[in-house]
Amino acid sequence: MKDTIIEAFNYRHACKEFDPEKKISDQDFEFILNTGRLSPSSFGFEPWKFLVVQNQGLREKLKEHAWGGKKQIPTSSHLLVILARKGSSMKYDSQYMQDFMKHVKQMPQDVISARIGYIENFQRNDFKLLESERAIFDWACRQTYISLANMMTAASMIGIDSCPMEGFHADKINAVLEKDLGIDTQKFGVACMVAFGYRKTEPAAKTRQSLEQIVTWYD
Repeated sequence: MKDTIIEAFNYRHACKEFDPEKKISDQDFEFILNTGRLSPSSFGFEPWKFLVVQNQGLREKLKEHAWGGKKQIPTSSHLLVILARKGSSMKYDSQYMQDFMKHVKQMPQDVISARIGYIENFQRNDFKLLESERAIFDWACRQTYISLANMMTAASMIGIDSCPMEGFHADKINAVLEKDLGIDTQKFGVACMVAFGYRKTEPAAKTRQSLEQIVTWYD
């Protein structure tokens, strides 16, 4: 099992161009999405939304503002835009958080009230997230990268390639999302995009620092 997992990590690479003739099956892509859905998040609030953009016209509009996705966006089998919740819904006392604890986590009201206090202390004092709307949005974005990594790893374990993308103009992408996809950009903003498909050519050998270079033990 361990060898299989390491093999998947070595197989995974940032695929810059996909074979447009090869498509991921519905079953396989649902599996990938589920690994994102089941990913952990801070306090378990799942501050993400996944947009699967298959329409080529919409992809072209996104590609126009994505300098880092000129080949990946049009050739990938599936394009996923990952959104993160903005500060209005990620603050400790937001309606979203209260509804989430009540309806998703099914917590009783006394537990919800106590938990709000813990989250407020974390946001206000521990990480100082309440100093700006951007701080809370960045906190939400960091969590989406957990689901991003899990989806890419899961894909590689079943022989599917991927490429995460931050090479885009965020404001312009958000404008496309609002105008053409109907996304409420007061509540959500783009965190990243990721393309999935099958590689067109074999990648160069993977290079990484050694464990000795990046790990320090304190026994």
